[in-house]
Amino acid sequence: MREIALYVTEGAAEKLGEALMDAGALSVTIEDADADTPDEQPLYGEPGLEPEHTAWTNSILKILVDDDFNAGLDIAIAAKALGIADPKVISDETVEDADWVRITQAQFQPVRVSDRLWIVPTWHEPPAGDKAINIRLDPGVAFGTGSHPTTHLCLRWLAENVKSGETVLDYGCGTGILAIAAKKLGAGDVLGTDIDPQAVDAAMENAQANDAPCRFVLPDAMPTGTFDIVVANILSNPLKLLAPALLARVKVGGHLVLSGVLARQAQEVIDVYRQHDPKVELSVWNEEEGWVCIAGSRAA
Repeated sequence: MREIALYVTEGAAEKLGEALMDAGALSVTIEDADADTPDEQPLYGEPGLEPEHTAWTNSILKILVDDDFNAGLDIAIAAKALGIADPKVISDETVEDADWVRITQAQFQPVRVSDRLWIVPTWHEPPAGDKAINIRLDPGVAFGTGSHPTTHLCLRWLAENVKSGETVLDYGCGTGILAIAAKKLGAGDVLGTDIDPQAVDAAMENAQANDAPCRFVLPDAMPTGTFDIVVANILSNPLKLLAPALLARVKVGGHLVLSGVLARQAQEVIDVYRQHDPKVELSVWNEEEGWVCIAGSRAA
């Protein structure tokens, strides 16, 4: 079995991946070739709107194939059929046959958020037993398994600050992990929203599996009203664009929690929110692996 990595330009990665699957590839993954560099440009869409760009400027297309897969020929045929230049082959490596399900599962271990909060994949026994709040959550199509620093920071903030009965809005809910955590930590009404219908479906399933009654909706079904806690774990650029919408959801005395922000981006995000509403005083609450959680409350 072999894994072949191709360098592909914007707009070609998804179509080329589909063509190679038709040609016999066993699996295809697409990664941002500029990830973790100054040229990285995250993809996002505002709630209710489709993203303007649906592909990275430069992508790495990784295909897993059998040993007899004629890479040069099949890639050239697929590229010609799509009317694109032959992609550059970055690597072509042999990989040993393995139990890929077990290997994948082994990459996701229980995550300790605090003394009382754990995120536990369903194939693991809760390490803290009945002494802790255990959220059972498997990696899936939606973002948010509790292992990334941005999600971990938000979970820690919730574990330390949620009070019984408080209302919570999880904006850009992904898997629903933050909403579920808030509910299990004692929150009252909890609402989550995401522009991705698959994320909304996944969040509803995860909430049901965790016996955490939360409501998840697409943006156009959002009810009016404000919340005791508004949490948004997205990225700095969309967070800046969403400042008016998020600020409008924070009640007097309520809290706003933002993550998905690199430490070097923090002050710029804080300044944008201060310009829109100086009554919500934000500051960096904590930092982890170069990412920060920004939090603050609305003054009377």
